[in-house]
Amino acid sequence: MKKVFVLIFAFFAFVPFAKASNNIADDFRSHFNHNSDLSAYNKDLNALIGIADFHTGRGTTFPGFDIGATMTAVKPSSSNNISSEDYIYTGFLSAETTIPVVGLGVVVRGTDMNGLESLGGGLKYNFSVLDTVHFALGAFYDRAKTEWYTQDHYSASASASMNVLFLTPYVGIGYDYGEIETRGFSHNRSSSDGAVRYTAGVNFKPFPFVYVFASYTKTAGNDGFQGGVGLNF
Repeated sequence: MKKVFVLIFAFFAFVPFAKASNNIADDFRSHFNHNSDLSAYNKDLNALIGIADFHTGRGTTFPGFDIGATMTAVKPSSSNNISSEDYIYTGFLSAETTIPVVGLGVVVRGTDMNGLESLGGGLKYNFSVLDTVHFALGAFYDRAKTEWYTQDHYSASASASMNVLFLTPYVGIGYDYGEIETRGFSHNRSSSDGAVRYTAGVNFKPFPFVYVFASYTKTAGNDGFQGGVGLNF
């Protein structure tokens, strides 16, 4: 157990050294102006948060729980003339358990990394076919902010996965909707935008109760990536 938590800590400690120059907040402050496409930026931010909705179609069972650390990254769309970095990224810590009797999964997640703060969570419904193919439906809300804007993020997702030996490939679809409002500028603006995302990935279980995963996400305007590690009991 101790080694797993050391691994999670190292995962987050290393990433800040991989960034190019500005964090998310500084980059926004440096490039936001009257000609900025706030709608395109909002969609990219939606995807950055929404990618973290799932990493398989399987959920927890009471009194089990899932604790994970994940990194998400999105390549800004060609219309996003605010973000200057090749990728915008952040990490999330998440925890999931199941409400007994009703059988709904409860998820909480948050981040305070790379200039972005976010706190949110949601509900998930899971079911399986022959204990081999697993499905999940989820709905989430997140409140995100930097020094220069706030955003309310809403998402709905569906995913499916299949056990193949020690691997669990999965696919999923989701819809992200966000309402962003800038602050601290003389020309404050707001935008409300939504987009569909498609995800394919795989979980790998190297040890009992321990998993790692990686995935690729595609939206109409950008590419996204996710990787993480977690404990599932």
